[in-house]
Amino acid sequence: MKIDNLVNGVGEWLKGDGPESGIVISSRIRLARNLHNFPFLTIADDKQREAIEEFVRTQLESAKLKPVMHYLPLKGMTALDRQVLVERHLISKDLAQSDGTRGLFVDETESLSIMVNEEDHLRIQSLKSGLQLHQGWEEINALDDQLEKALPYAFSAQFGYLTACPTNVGTGMRISVMMHLPALTMIKQVDKVFHAIARIKFMVRGLYGEGSQAAGEFYQVSNQISLGKSEKDIINEIYNIIPEIIKYEQTWRKKLMVDAHKKLEDRIFRALGALRYAQSISSDEAMEMLSAIRMGITMDIIKDIPLQTVNEIFISTQPAHLQKMEKKTLNMAERDIARAAFIRKKLAGTAS
Repeated sequence: MKIDNLVNGVGEWLKGDGPESGIVISSRIRLARNLHNFPFLTIADDKQREAIEEFVRTQLESAKLKPVMHYLPLKGMTALDRQVLVERHLISKDLAQSDGTRGLFVDETESLSIMVNEEDHLRIQSLKSGLQLHQGWEEINALDDQLEKALPYAFSAQFGYLTACPTNVGTGMRISVMMHLPALTMIKQVDKVFHAIARIKFMVRGLYGEGSQAAGEFYQVSNQISLGKSEKDIINEIYNIIPEIIKYEQTWRKKLMVDAHKKLEDRIFRALGALRYAQSISSDEAMEMLSAIRMGITMDIIKDIPLQTVNEIFISTQPAHLQKMEKKTLNMAERDIARAAFIRKKLAGTAS
């Protein structure tokens, strides 16, 4: 598998056909795992990190994993290619910016992946379209079982899976649900919702996880603690929260349709017109306008643009993707021009 193949394709999670996909973009489950015969990465030196990567890579390449997974070594990979993987939510910013011997296993659909030598020896990920945590758990649990047969996990009968960060000890599970909440953002109620979430030990992050800001009215809701809880407990806790946020967002979307219908339509169609004809557009501007269009599609105001098209534009107009598609380094002004051209091409022939 080559990075160019990823750039020209669409991951399963971007298809927009999962449950509640009008509001829930994706469901992600990550499992932190470590090997008992190597030190944690927090104290491992370069030679030990190299030995960990070599051991994991050779063991998994001979394990004949199902589904088939391809290995992408990060050592020697360009910063641009690494950023493509960040933009596709396949690796973290920390992994992309780190030196040393590290890598990524990923399947053809980008639904399952394994980061090697991130914060832990292994970070296993399931990424699904819409609200599909139960399905995601079945897939990642099956993969984890295969890995455990090939690798000697660090596990304690008392504490569970041992991890570099104490908050991940136990199941090692971190769940993140990416949500599009334009109505709550417009009426300035989103902070109120997130403060309530924080009180029950869940956190809200931006589009690219920890340390990132919200963009285009997209937010990630995730659990903080796994110690003392089973995987099913954590999933059920998330399922108790996410439907309430969905209901709240849907209620305000309906209210906006009644109380501010023309104002809402004006916002959506202004965004659509701007994207159809803009000759230069920044990343932030594009995210804001695409958010409005996505809202229009899911509220049946825009009827002839597929949700997948908008989801694809979100990813393909990120800086690294644009430069890979153009096959050259672009400065900010050049990226803004290329971004506008790509969006115009994708939206060509549609009319509302």
